[in-house]
Amino acid sequence: MLLLLWAPIALPLYSVVKDSNTVNIVRLLVLYVEFILLVRLWGRWVYRQSNLLWVYGLEFSRRFGLELLAGLLIGLFSLLALFVTQGSFGWLVWQMPTIALLRVILEGLLVALGIGFAEELLFRGWLLDELQRDYRANVVLWADATVFALVHGFRPQFPALLLLGLTLVWAKRSRWDTAVGPRDGNQRRDRLGLPMGLHAGLVWGYYIVNVGQLVSYSQQVPLWITGFDRNPLAGAMGLLFLSALLIGMWQFASNVRVAGRS
Repeated sequence: MLLLLWAPIALPLYSVVKDSNTVNIVRLLVLYVEFILLVRLWGRWVYRQSNLLWVYGLEFSRRFGLELLAGLLIGLFSLLALFVTQGSFGWLVWQMPTIALLRVILEGLLVALGIGFAEELLFRGWLLDELQRDYRANVVLWADATVFALVHGFRPQFPALLLLGLTLVWAKRSRWDTAVGPRDGNQRRDRLGLPMGLHAGLVWGYYIVNVGQLVSYSQQVPLWITGFDRNPLAGAMGLLFLSALLIGMWQFASNVRVAGRS
């Protein structure tokens, strides 16, 4: 349904708009607007739930905003810490930016929030909810993370994407309420604020450093250590940092759920 509605609008853009970046942005905007509209209809027609986006964990509240901000800062400083660690080993050299850094920071924030919102609504919202309706928690965890990694392509970054997917599922599970939704009754639900923020923070840090041209690699160690394609998360050091982040989110989620049962 999504493809049938999206293709007649998106495909003609290639012949109308010459700038490829503009085409990609418009295509994604159209795709996600249609996705959100279809999700609302899917909830009403299939599950008899009037606000499926709320069930996914998308809301506009103070608590959601605080979790979004917390995730954004955790992701940003985690990635910057990875760059700083590699720099302390002499694997990369910090350099002065050749373009306006403030502009890069603001652009990166907007891009990161857009990616965090779109991908988390899809993978930790719709997909996770569909899986949770039929499968056990561990199956859901690995299935969601694997699909997330595969959709981004089977490349050297696959292990990093798999770890990131696992981390974001645990981030989603680390906050939950038993609350009353609009005509949906009482049900347990996880919010999307923390995974959206965490995902956006990692993208933001990567955008600032790479687009701002803040580092150059010294080639003292092979790429499998520092990261393929200038992506620090796609190397051995990045996997260590992601593993630490995964353990932290898993431990946090476990503590929250133990406290919730007591």
